[in-house]
Amino acid sequence: MKRANDRYLTGVCGGMAEQFNVSPTLMRILFAVVSLITFVIPGLILYTVLTFAMQPPDE
Repeated sequence: MKRANDRYLTGVCGGMAEQFNVSPTLMRILFAVVSLITFVIPGLILYTVLTFAMQPPDE
């Protein structure tokens, strides 16, 4: 069960946080740090791929 309030842009970090059972805020921080360490472009590509690959939340 994915929560709709864990969504900022497309819900990728909220969905990953739920999948790994961690805080959505922690997942967003980790994603931002990893993206900055890898010079942003790989993070943007990964986010875009995950946006299309993830299943929509159950209503």
